[in-house]
Order: sequence, then C-alpha cells, then structure tokens
Amino acid sequence: MTHLQLRKLYEEFWEERTHRQIPPIPLIPKDDPTTLFTGSGMQQLVPYLLGEPHPLGEKLYNIQPCFRAQDIEQVGDNRHDTFFEMMGNWSLGSYFKKEQLEWCFEFFTQILRIRQERLHVTVFEGYKNIPADEESYGLWKKLGIPEKRIHKYGPHYNWWSRAGIPENMPAGEPGGPDSEVFYEFTDVKHDVKFGEKCHPNCDCGRFLEIGNSVFMQYKKMPDGSFAELPKKNVDFGGGVERLLAAINNDPDIFLSDLYVPIIRIIETETNKKYSDEANKNSMRIIADHIKASVFLIKNGVLPNNKEHGYFLRRILRRLTLKTRNLMNKTPSAKNIADISESILKIYERIYFDPTKDRQLIHAVVEEEIERFNRSLERGLNELNKIADIDGKTAFDLYQSFGFPLELTEEILKDRNQTVDKKQFREEFKKHQELSRSTSIGKFKGGLADKSEQTLKYHTATHLIHQALFDVLGPEVRQEGSNITNERLRFDFYSIHKPTDEKIRQAEKIVNEKINEGLNVEFKILPKTEAEKVGAKSFFREKYPEMVKVYFIGNYSKEFCGGPHVKNTKEIGKIEIYKFEKIGSNLYRIYAK
Repeated sequence: MTHLQLRKLYEEFWEERTHRQIPPIPLIPKDDPTTLFTGSGMQQLVPYLLGEPHPLGEKLYNIQPCFRAQDIEQVGDNRHDTFFEMMGNWSLGSYFKKEQLEWCFEFFTQILRIRQERLHVTVFEGYKNIPADEESYGLWKKLGIPEKRIHKYGPHYNWWSRAGIPENMPAGEPGGPDSEVFYEFTDVKHDVKFGEKCHPNCDCGRFLEIGNSVFMQYKKMPDGSFAELPKKNVDFGGGVERLLAAINNDPDIFLSDLYVPIIRIIETETNKKYSDEANKNSMRIIADHIKASVFLIKNGVLPNNKEHGYFLRRILRRLTLKTRNLMNKTPSAKNIADISESILKIYERIYFDPTKDRQLIHAVVEEEIERFNRSLERGLNELNKIADIDGKTAFDLYQSFGFPLELTEEILKDRNQTVDKKQFREEFKKHQELSRSTSIGKFKGGLADKSEQTLKYHTATHLIHQALFDVLGPEVRQEGSNITNERLRFDFYSIHKPTDEKIRQAEKIVNEKINEGLNVEFKILPKTEAEKVGAKSFFREKYPEMVKVYFIGNYSKEFCGGPHVKNTKEIGKIEIYKFEKIGSNLYRIYAK
C-alpha cells in the first residue's frame, strides 16, 4: 500500500463516522515556550482535551507532521526517525472506550487488512488506588484478540498525564489509562540482549507499536485519590510510517514509498547499495535527516547555533558526514541538495509545491553544506597543529568543526597515537544531556504553564502585531513568537526596515491600548467571515472552517486558540528592550 492510499482510507473512514478534519499545525509551535517542535498529533488538542470547546465540535481527526529532536541519536535502526507523521482521532466527550477500540480494530483489520493474528494489545494493569482497565481488556477479548495477546502493564507504559506517572500529577490534573496496539514481525528473531523473553514493549525490533488510544478518564484529588471525570475524552495516535510497515509486513520503515525514492538517490550519489548491511545505518540517517531538514526549512527554520536552527544545522552536518563516509570523499553541496529533491516529489501537493519551494530549500541546504565543508578543512588544519589529542580535545574538534571521532582516530593512527574513547564519550554524554534537556520539554499545548505572566505577554503579542501593522503598513505579518515568564519575543516580516522611532511609536500605541482597559473576548466564526472582518492569522498555519477569533476591544482581531487576560489593564506596562534584524526582511522584538 502507498502512503497516498493510506491517507485516503484514513480520511474516508473518519468522515463516514462524522468526524471533522482539523488542519495540521506548523512544526514550530506558535506561542508554546515549553517545546521547540511539534512532537505529536495531540499537541494542538491539549487545551480542548482539558475542557475548552473546539470550533469544529467533539469528533475530530487529522494527520500531523512531527519532529522529535530527542530521537536524533536513535535514527539508524529500522524503525526510528526524527520526522514522522501522526494520524490522530479525538473524542471530546462524545464517545469513549467501546466505540474507540471497535473502530480502531475495524480500521486496522478490515480497512487496512492488517493480519489480526499479528496484533498484540496492551492495557493498564492498575496501580495503587487506580483500578485496572478491565473494560478495555474485555473489549479487546470480545473483538477476537486472545488473552495470550493481551498484555497488562503499569503506569510507566500504559498511563497518560501531562506530568507522567500518577505520583507526579498535581491535584486537579486529568489523566488516564491508554491501550496500545503492536504488530508482531514473526520473522524477526528476538535478541536476548534486550531481555530473556520478548514482549510488545521489547526493543529488539520484533514488535512495532502502530497505535495508541489514550482515555482521559480521571482527575487527581487533593487527597491523592482519583475521581472519574464527568466528561471523558479519547486521544488516538498512530504513526504513518509504522502503519505502512505493518500493512506491508516489512519491519524496515525505510522500505515504504515514503523513503524508497530517497534511498534510491542516495545509492546513486554514493555508488553504494542499501541492500548491503554495512550501508543501511548511514543511509537511514541520511534519508531521515534530509527529509527532516526539508520540512524544517519549509517551516521557516534556518541553520544557526540557537534553538530550532541548531538542530537543523546538526542534522544537516550529520548527514553530510554519513554521506562522506559512504563516498570516501567530501560530498559537494549539490550532492546533498539533489537528495532533497526526492522529498518534494514524495509529498507534492500534500505539503510542498516544488516550483515554489525548490529554490529556497536548495539554497539553504547548499549554503550550509558549503559552510560545513569549509569548517571541515579548518578542522583538519587545527588538528595538524595539536601534538597530543586526548578525549576532550577530540570532542572539542567534533563540537567546533563537526569532526567525527573516527576521522580523528584515523589521523592519529598515522602519528602512532590513540584517542581516549571513554573520555570522548563522557564529554559527548554531557553535551547530549544538555541538548536533550533544552529540547524535549513536556508540552502541555498552547501556553502550557498558563501562568498569569505568560497570559499577559501572550495578549500583548496581539497588541504588538496590530501596532506594527499600524506604523509599518499592511505588509507586516507575524513569523512566530516565544513567551516565557520573563519576557516575550515576537518575530515579524516587513518590507520596510523599521526605524528605532517606528518601534518606539509601536510601543507607545501598545501601552495606550493597555491603559484604555479594553475587554478581551473571543467568538467562534466561519473562517471566511473571520477573514472578512479583518482578523489576522499566522500565515504558516492552516485553519479549519470554523475558527476562534480573539477581539481586543475594537482594536485587534486575531485567529488564536487562547488563552488571554480578560482586560488589557491586567497586562501592565510593556517595554520593548531589544530589537534586531534576523534575516531578509525579518525582525525580532524582545519585550517585558
């Protein structure tokens, strides 16, 4: 089955069951300071799962592109990727376990024709004062899954809350059990290094998770007990790449039509074969990383040493090194850019218009690869100046110039020297933990912490957007924002270079509107009507037919999911303390 066929079947299935499709959000989440990237399909739904009404109703579905920076080091096996798509369906109080599990089973076995005898499911076994999920167990059994293929796990595997396991949940926090579906590749032999016995959550590769239904069922009480929620929700997620692997009964996700065209170009560029086991790890990394790079660039990310740009730079440089290893020479920037062309074709008319997107993507990829190749040359020169290289120095070369340990070791062999690999790994682990802590974040959706200060700053970004529009002209558009408890950051596009005087003028307008005490209210409107009344939108985001529009008095109108303060006087004085240019016609404001 092709990915296009899978998408069509998925859309038809949920449309027939009166679900409304919600557009995917950008890979760079707007106004969410807790995470750099959109890492799951549910990320935009969390506020609605917690009780806010959704403009499109109670039964929803979509396919969401995702990027997980924390998975970079795991890419190279047959099932991990940094970029992936997540199919999701949601019930916001409409239906619950019975309908969800029956529909899930029907879609997998009757629509996708996945072999029922290969499916294993997991359910929550209960924990302390929380009962086992006997309802899900019984439903799976009734659907025809035998008891030997229904597995019970505790809260580390089969419980969901924003805070993790039940002990970590604060009072008032919702959560609940989940039920996962795994596909068993019976031809894959269990590797005992992962444990004596194989089971669905084993990491040997025999089992592949293809779907997870989360049942938001409980609320934690002040005394530590759990009470049933009056309105229960369902959140389902299933990876497109993994579903294709199960449908095609092939444990290697890189052999579906979402990757094969990329692999074929890599084979051509490197003159190596994917079928050669020695090449698979490198080719999988190249294929995944170039795909993720293309999607990040499409979402407005440019390589640099901070935040989103750091990860784009990291994966572009990593794939270049892997290509170099396969080619036994430094690849040209064109070699890498040519590989990116296959991604535009795979996702044409879904996410890309090659005629519009090709020029920017090729330009960014080629410029970064050329810069990295020059950096490699400088690294070689620096290496030749160092008499004795220990593990820390080797890591510094890796960090500063992208020098892989293998290349450093090769040159030291000629000098009859060895690198302390243990010391290198220790330095690398320190760096890995640091980058993981800055990138993972536990998303909670929208303004995740919903603290008083972040609500004030978020509402202030609406005023800043309109004020810039007033002083710089109608071409101004928001490019993104980032909000913490300490400050707000607002990125925007303008064809006119803003002068300091114009920025001060915008700041003056913002504070005037704050002092006027304007009420902040929202309406749910048809998108066409919202556009007619002049509501501003984030141009990178696709919006559904019905949208939530926040009105700040008669001054600002903007598409937004919220939340906000109720009156602008709550914001207090706003000071723009830093203003800088960040790209061609792109500018950044810091305020507090």
